[in-house]
Amino acid sequence: MPTVEELYRNYGILADATEQVGQIRRQAIKELPQFATGENLPRVADILTQLLQTDDSAEFNLVNNALLSIFKMDAKGTLGGLFSQILQGEDIVRERAIKFLSTKLKTLPDEVLTKEVEELILTESKKVLEDVTGEEFVLFMKILSGLKSLQTVSGRQQLVELVAEQADLEQTFNPSDPDCVDRLLQCTRQAVPLFSKNVHSTRFVTYFCEQVLPNLGTLTTPVEGLDIQLEVLKLLAEMSSFCGDMEKLETNLRKLFDKLLEYMPLPPEEAENGENAGNEEPKLQFSYVECLLYSFHQLGRKLPDFLTAKLNAEKLKDFKIRLQYFARGLQVYIRQLRLALQGKTGEALKTEENKIKVVALKITNNINVLIKDLFHIPPSYKSTVTLSWKPVQKVEIGQKRASEDTTSGSPPKKSSAGPKRDARQIYNPPSGKYSSNLGNFNYEQRGAFRGSRGGRGWGTRGNRSRGRLY
Repeated sequence: MPTVEELYRNYGILADATEQVGQIRRQAIKELPQFATGENLPRVADILTQLLQTDDSAEFNLVNNALLSIFKMDAKGTLGGLFSQILQGEDIVRERAIKFLSTKLKTLPDEVLTKEVEELILTESKKVLEDVTGEEFVLFMKILSGLKSLQTVSGRQQLVELVAEQADLEQTFNPSDPDCVDRLLQCTRQAVPLFSKNVHSTRFVTYFCEQVLPNLGTLTTPVEGLDIQLEVLKLLAEMSSFCGDMEKLETNLRKLFDKLLEYMPLPPEEAENGENAGNEEPKLQFSYVECLLYSFHQLGRKLPDFLTAKLNAEKLKDFKIRLQYFARGLQVYIRQLRLALQGKTGEALKTEENKIKVVALKITNNINVLIKDLFHIPPSYKSTVTLSWKPVQKVEIGQKRASEDTTSGSPPKKSSAGPKRDARQIYNPPSGKYSSNLGNFNYEQRGAFRGSRGGRGWGTRGNRSRGRLY
C-alpha cells in the first residue's frame, strides 16, 4: 500500500501533466487561425466552434478570440462552421455558438459584415428557426434585428413576417395549451418593437381580436403569479397603435367592445332609501380597462361612427351609463391618489408604495382622458395618451405642454429591451366613499422574459426537449 508521501508525489506528477496538457491545448488554439486558409477555413471554424464547449475560462476566451480572428479573414467561411454546429452539433455547442453570434456580431466592422454576409446570416438563421426554443428564438431575433440590412422598412417587414410564421398565426388558437399561449406571447413580444407607422401590426391585432379575446378567461400559463390576461391585453394595446387597414374591422371592433363591456360594470340598483340594493358594488379593474379602452380608442379611429351608427340606441345608452359610473369612481380615486402623493418628491417617491401610486395615477388619468373623448357627441378619437407602462415622451421647448392627464405626440417609440418584470404588486385604495367599490389595483410591469423553465420547448431535436423561457 503506498504511503501518504508517495500519494502526494504521484498527485503532483499528475497535476503537472494536466497543466502541461492545458498549456498545449491553449497554444494549439492560438495557432489554429494560421491554418485557416482557403478550403481549410470552414473546417477550422467548425473545430473552434466545437471547442466553445470548454469549461476552462482561459481556453474559452482564446476560442472566442480565434473565431473573431478568422471571421475577419473570411466571414462566410466562419459562418459556415458556426451554423454547421448550430444545426447538427451537441446542445452545449449549439447554445454557445448562438450566444457567440448574438454577442460578437455587433462588434465586427462594416467591412466584415457586408450585405452578402448579412444575407447569409439571414438565410442560415431561417433554417435554425424551423426548430428552436423560446430562448433561442429571442437570441436570433436579437441577432437579426441588429443587422444593418434589416434596419430598413422592408427589412423590418421581413422580420415581422418571420415572427408571424413562428407564431403560427394561421393555426387556430388553443387557450388551454400552455405551449400555444407561450409561443404566441413570446413571438408577439419580439414583434412589438418592430411595428411602426410603416410596418403594420394588422395581422397580429386581427389574430388577437378573433382568436385570443374570446378566450381571454380560459388562458393557461405555468408561470406562477403571472396575470396572463393582463399580459395579453397590454400587448394588444401596444400593437393597436400601428394597426393598418383591417378586413373585418367592424366585426373585430365589436369583439373588442364586448370584451370592454365585461370590465365596465353597470351601477348597482338602489333601494328605496337610496342605499345599494346589493351587498357590494362591483370592483373596477383599472389595468384591464386602460388596455381595452386604449385598444378600442385606437381601432375606433378607423370606424368613427361605430358607436353611433353600428350600435342600436339601447346599446349605446347602456354603454354611456357604464362609462358614467366608471368615470364617477375614477374621479374619486384620482383625487385620493393625488392627495396621497401631494408634496412628495425625490426619495419619498421611490418607495414601493409610492411607485405603485404613481403608476396608478397614470392609469386612471389615461382612462379619464379616453372616457372624456367617448362622451363627446359624436364620440371623438383625437386624444393621445402614453400607456402607463411605457416611458413618457419628452415635450420639446416651445411645444404646447399637455396637461398631467395627457401626453402629446405620436405613439411612443419602442425600446429594444423592455424593463425587467417586477413581481406583481397590489395597491389598496385609501378609505373613502368609493373605497369599497374600487377593489384592489393590480400593477405589473411587462418585461421581455424571465428565467428558463425546462421540459417544454417549441421544437425538439431528436428526443430532446429544448425548454421554455419567460
